[in-house]
Amino acid sequence: MAEQTSLERVDVVVIGGGQAGLAIGYHLARRGLRFVILEEHARIGDSWRNRWDSLRLFTPARYDALPGLRFPAPPHSFPTKDQMADYLEQYAATFELPVRTGVRVDRLRRAEDDDGYVVIAGDARWLAAQVVVAAGAYHEPRVPGFARELKPEIRQLHSSQYRNPAQLRPGAVLVVGACNSGAEIAFDVARTHCTWLSGRDTGHIPIDTESRAYRVFGVLMSFLGSRVLTVDTPLGRKARPKFRAGGGPLVRVKPAHLQAAGVERVFARTIGVRDGLPLLDDGQVLDVANVIWCVGFQHAARWIEVPIEQEDGWPQHTRGAVPSAPGLYFIGLPFLYSINSSLVVGVGRDAAYLAERIASRATVARPPWRPGSDTDPVRLRVTQPRTKDLLRG
Repeated sequence: MAEQTSLERVDVVVIGGGQAGLAIGYHLARRGLRFVILEEHARIGDSWRNRWDSLRLFTPARYDALPGLRFPAPPHSFPTKDQMADYLEQYAATFELPVRTGVRVDRLRRAEDDDGYVVIAGDARWLAAQVVVAAGAYHEPRVPGFARELKPEIRQLHSSQYRNPAQLRPGAVLVVGACNSGAEIAFDVARTHCTWLSGRDTGHIPIDTESRAYRVFGVLMSFLGSRVLTVDTPLGRKARPKFRAGGGPLVRVKPAHLQAAGVERVFARTIGVRDGLPLLDDGQVLDVANVIWCVGFQHAARWIEVPIEQEDGWPQHTRGAVPSAPGLYFIGLPFLYSINSSLVVGVGRDAAYLAERIASRATVARPPWRPGSDTDPVRLRVTQPRTKDLLRG
């Protein structure tokens, strides 16, 4: 006997319940659209909670709010990853956004009559005229193929798996990749282990993040990131490919911090394996007990079965709208519109723009959602218990 499948019809399906998905959910609700947000993690904010323990944001709290809700921390403080996670959870609860947690999308395809899209997650299906992919830019950890040739006793972790030094075996550690994640993890690991950091020099911002100068720098970067470095300006279009490729300058942990912590910085790249040990391109072979791969992620979305033209490995779009698939949108990608598009500080503007596009294509008009309106027909509740005192610190 065939298993029963459920089909739910909505105006819009949003795939991903991180900052991008919640921001566009806020704007869709204000425009009176019936939608659902599908989040694969068991709890809203888990994509932040599951990162390394010492992680803090680079942007002060004054820039870390989503539309409609202030970030509850001193404006010049740098929130921890758990504070950000709890803020996202509170955000969804405050606006009672229709988030379904623990839902991993398996397929996104066109409807059979080519009128809209079908989203499939296990036995559940949603039919919608429009779909927003807010699943983030970093789907699959990237690890070089030669990693499997390392000695089996060497403990290997990707940056997405690293939490703290207690995960590591006794002995030296090689951190591969010297951008911000690699530098911060190497600095963290060096408290308990002899640590090597391998990779090219990406430069650094010569301003202490705790200084007053950084506050001024933050205001300047917020302006540049929102108004100057966009796809509408020649400077922005020139910067876009480099930014998408990764490798930005170090922000919080600088070379001087690494040196003071005892991190052995090697500017050679890790290119292979010799006798079961990591081999650098200058011929060095490092005798280590642990390797942490901080070499990024692949933007892989094989579950999207809708043909989409590509541009340098990224879906081709116009400010998030996919020309080859009307009604399909992306949000939260690096440099979607501006250099801030993948950051909390920039996602709100992209969300407002796309929500307006989506509303203009919608066939059903409803009253806009207003906070506190219990009679609003499209007001749906988060499918997890509301908790008090979510935010710590």
